[in-house]
Amino acid sequence: MYLNGLIYNSLQNYKKILSKHMNGTNGQLERLIALAEDELAVYSTDARKIEKLRRKIGLSLNARQQKEVKEELLELMPKGWFGKLIEEQRQTVALPFWGIAGLGLLFGISLRQPVDFLAPAIGIPLAINIQKWGWNLQAKRILLKTLEEIEERIKQPVKE
Repeated sequence: MYLNGLIYNSLQNYKKILSKHMNGTNGQLERLIALAEDELAVYSTDARKIEKLRRKIGLSLNARQQKEVKEELLELMPKGWFGKLIEEQRQTVALPFWGIAGLGLLFGISLRQPVDFLAPAIGIPLAINIQKWGWNLQAKRILLKTLEEIEERIKQPVKE
């Protein structure tokens, strides 16, 4: 009986946290990051991507929500040099790991050494995760630029 009550209470707490997460700014932030990642996949200039995102954000969030999302986004952005390097040069950072994986496959197959297959088992996931992280950071950066542009447009009066 006690165990059932404990499980029930923990499930209720989990539902509360989940609903808060999905309905709060965190859920909105994840949705906006996904929109920004979709825009990154389209071949166009950053200005065009920002313009398309600006329209979508303007329709879905009010000014207070935009400010909350921007503050949360600023907290998530990396502050160190390594995070900035991954954001700007994700493919360059991942390239050595792709090379290690390829050489491991080459030597493992040609020399028939099972130990050489450890290099691809380590190198491929590292390279993929570095590129995913860089892609996500790039999407966050373009989203941040979009929110800052919206803020600037609100502050500046329209000149006719």
